[in-house]
Amino acid sequence: MDDLRRRVLEGQIDVPAVGEVSRRLPPAVPAYVVLIDDVEVAPIVDYLTSLALSDMSPLTVRSYAHDLLRWWRVLAVVEVEWDRATTSDVELLVGWLRTTPNPQRRRSNQSAPQPGSVNLRTGKPLLARGYAPSTINHALTVVSGFYEFHLLYGRGPLLNPVPASAARRRMTRHSPLEPNAPQRRGPLRQRSPRRVPRSIPDGLWEELFATMSHDRDRALLAFYVSSGARASELLGVTGADVDWANKKLWVVSKGSREVAAVPGSPEAFTYLAQYFQQCGTPGPAEPVWRTLRGQPRPLTYWAMRRIMQRANAVLGTNWTLHDFRHTAAARMVNDPNLTLPEIQTILRHRHLSATEQYLQPRIEELHDKLQEHFTRPRLEPTYSPGYRADDIATVFGE
Repeated sequence: MDDLRRRVLEGQIDVPAVGEVSRRLPPAVPAYVVLIDDVEVAPIVDYLTSLALSDMSPLTVRSYAHDLLRWWRVLAVVEVEWDRATTSDVELLVGWLRTTPNPQRRRSNQSAPQPGSVNLRTGKPLLARGYAPSTINHALTVVSGFYEFHLLYGRGPLLNPVPASAARRRMTRHSPLEPNAPQRRGPLRQRSPRRVPRSIPDGLWEELFATMSHDRDRALLAFYVSSGARASELLGVTGADVDWANKKLWVVSKGSREVAAVPGSPEAFTYLAQYFQQCGTPGPAEPVWRTLRGQPRPLTYWAMRRIMQRANAVLGTNWTLHDFRHTAAARMVNDPNLTLPEIQTILRHRHLSATEQYLQPRIEELHDKLQEHFTRPRLEPTYSPGYRADDIATVFGE
């Protein structure tokens, strides 16, 4: 490894934050492009256009654009053109992602700096080092797909700079009747820990709900925990999507983009009515969730995330918006009147195995049961009458 790459990995040289992901107004294809010095990067735009024409979700196109922008920034540091990249440049990308501060992952996951989580010299919050393993693996998949696309047209390097796993190189076809054989991780792929769904216990949920200061936010949390809808799905609801009579909402599923009905609790609809009474009832095509200050605007995912950050700062917690979906699933699983296939339908899981993961008990519940086990008085053994005491002592001990 040359000196320049070593200095990048050691943090002595910062990767410049050049370029941006820009959104284009419909009906432009693709919906997102990468701009550097206000000029569209043609190789990236060609690839993103192919994704959009393949019916990829605009959010997926946006995610791919951010990964390719990071790749372009790393190439700019070592002054390598995209069509001259090698595996050593991909190794530099992985090493940089493993060590660079991630601005989206504060150690405290709170809006205000906490003691011990700030830089004593600058006063700025310290950031968690490195991107998540799943983020790095996703970046490798995106860069690999980018070069595979251009190889079809004879552009770029002759070999894909992202090394493929041995299983993929063999291109073996797996029979669904045979069990999945364990596969080694491909080169540069990160070890992803198995994630256990994290739901909010009832007591902590009540504390979180009590921090909400407006009926809009109370309605949102009540719908999240009763419908199991994803954060972006619920925020996209319009006035025509509210079915008051049947107590349900119509949302656009994140993956399939199909319109689906999700249930809502009576409590959620009560808070929704109070919110409408305070801020006005939206029209059929108007968003239900709007900002409270200034001219009403649609409440975005990042604005809702900011609401959660303020609540976490008050409670000293780190709950996320996706924890609401896990909480709804855990509550449904614990209801004996609901079957697992029914819960799968409500949560819109493609496979039943995705729903079965919620059968695992929460660690908080195990702690409570163990404490009861430790403090439960031990009962003295009893024996049927007619046995001599010395015979019992001989067989079972004193």
